[in-house]
Amino acid sequence: MRHLKPEKSWCLIIALVGLIGGVLFMSMFLKTSSNNWILCSNSNNKAPNDHGKKWNQQQIHLDAILHYATSRVIPQQNIDEIRISFDVVKNQTPCNFLVFGLGHDSQMWASFNSGGNTLFLEEDPKWVETILKDAPFLHAVTVKYRTMLSEADELVEHYHKEPDCSAKRSFLRDNHGCKLALDRLPDEVYDKEWDVIMIDAPRGYFAEAPGRMAAIYSAAVMARNRKGKGVTHVFLHDVDRKVEKIYAELFLCRKYLVKGVGRIWHFEIPPPSNIGNNFC
Repeated sequence: MRHLKPEKSWCLIIALVGLIGGVLFMSMFLKTSSNNWILCSNSNNKAPNDHGKKWNQQQIHLDAILHYATSRVIPQQNIDEIRISFDVVKNQTPCNFLVFGLGHDSQMWASFNSGGNTLFLEEDPKWVETILKDAPFLHAVTVKYRTMLSEADELVEHYHKEPDCSAKRSFLRDNHGCKLALDRLPDEVYDKEWDVIMIDAPRGYFAEAPGRMAAIYSAAVMARNRKGKGVTHVFLHDVDRKVEKIYAELFLCRKYLVKGVGRIWHFEIPPPSNIGNNFC
């Protein structure tokens, strides 16, 4: 998510500002569960971050608008790709939104999920410090991956041979046997049911990079473990790359693919009561 185009695209910047501005406008007039109108000064219109502070949602939107209106860098996703997830998140908000990756587009994702819980998983602790310095309201944690991109083919064989990787077992926490399982995430990742998952990290463009194999597998496991009603929306970026495409078809499943634009695919994965013992 951090690899951004060096030149500023005013069309994308204007579109992003428009999207975020639209969310800001709508959030000022949405009803809360107690049927009270949300106003700019309403103390209920706040969401906690990882430090327990509370941030005014309208201020988050305004900060995001200012960020993109004045930034010299833009998200690597184009406006058509962004709109796919935007259209889903705006209908799910407030929701639990898990994002693999942290970058200059993170304020955008957080502002889309007005009043919801948006958590970013990032591999580089120094990069987390850099982003949170300018956007302290973002909720981000560091993740350590056990994989390398060069192992992608071997890990497919490992998945087929290792019982703890099977869809029938389907667990992540303390799953040390399956190398694809993100086994040491913060408890909040395991304890929440994620309505929307965006996979745009970790890095997957050189041999020693972690690759997105574990992120894709773990997102599929999270979706299968959903206890609540409805599907889990999973977005995968960079599907023009071989590994992303292979692992998406292995774990997220072509039959659950509902839309694709540019380099992003959108999957709607049903809860386990509606699927069998295999991922696909």
